[in-house]
Amino acid sequence: MSEAAGVYSFEAVSSSDEQILRGAVAARPDKEIMKASNEYAQEDRARSWFHVVTTLGALGASLALAAVGEHWMTRGAGSVVAGLLIVRTFILYHDFKHGSILRDSRLARVIMDAFGILCLTPHTVWTQTHNYHHAHTAKLVGSHVGSYMMVSTQMWEEVGPLERKLYGAKRHPLTILFGYYTVFMYGMCLSAFQRNPRKNLDSLAAVVVQIGLGVGIGYAWGFEMLMYTLLVPQMLSHALGAYLFYAQHNFPDAHIQPREEWTFVRAALESSSYMKLGPVMNYFTGNIGYHHVHHLNYRIPFYRLPEAMAGIPELQNPRGVTSLAPSDIAACFELKLWDANRGKLVGYDERR
Repeated sequence: MSEAAGVYSFEAVSSSDEQILRGAVAARPDKEIMKASNEYAQEDRARSWFHVVTTLGALGASLALAAVGEHWMTRGAGSVVAGLLIVRTFILYHDFKHGSILRDSRLARVIMDAFGILCLTPHTVWTQTHNYHHAHTAKLVGSHVGSYMMVSTQMWEEVGPLERKLYGAKRHPLTILFGYYTVFMYGMCLSAFQRNPRKNLDSLAAVVVQIGLGVGIGYAWGFEMLMYTLLVPQMLSHALGAYLFYAQHNFPDAHIQPREEWTFVRAALESSSYMKLGPVMNYFTGNIGYHHVHHLNYRIPFYRLPEAMAGIPELQNPRGVTSLAPSDIAACFELKLWDANRGKLVGYDERR
């Protein structure tokens, strides 16, 4: 099943079909939904290696174009494409760490761990925080681990001015725009090393390598080379990555469940978004827009997520649908607090 087919099956749902699908979600037990998803959690090893080799090859070619292109527009295009390909390579890294592709491959481990250092997502902190995130999606307590911290309207009234400012800063659009420095270099690496230096040495290594690359490229070839081959690709990829992290669980129809009502399947279906993208951006983002499918079963390889959505009725009518359209981005950024009484995310001004 192609990516286009997966999207088509969602868009083809009529209003009457929607009621049937919602009934199916309510009627079928969680165990049956999980069992249905396991059919798609089977890797095609050759296909996985094909994606790794072609993606890394394209990334190398785009960086070469950014480095030696004859015109600034050519170099700029290579730089932007490199940034988008870093996002795609990160999805390969992400899936490898989940064990959904190339599991137990020593060569893949070397490649992916090296990429994790270069991309400011070192193995130790990434594995710890991301696994926790999957196990606790849609819970307020611990929401800051592996994702963006979320508090309720009641909690907001109880915290002081400093806590409010820090909370607002962490979810601010500028924090996400400059995610290369804020979310990844500081949040993923430096803060992890500060918490536990001995356990997070690879976080320190990632920062040292990043600074070393910047100084080395700038000293040897000048600022233009540094800008085209490192700063623009990294800043673009990390800004997009930081926003994807945000919009996957902070969208207008997201539902946060009380601990006593929380279930893994419900968290996937009601608290993880489906981001509608075209074929080009689905390629560059490695289908991570099918995030509700991924949260249902993280063993499904990224290239089978559209197939899983097309084949499992419960996934074809996601609670939250968003996109990279400016209006959808603005709508997601307006959401700040969970209002339990109204059962929805609200802005600061809506909390009363």
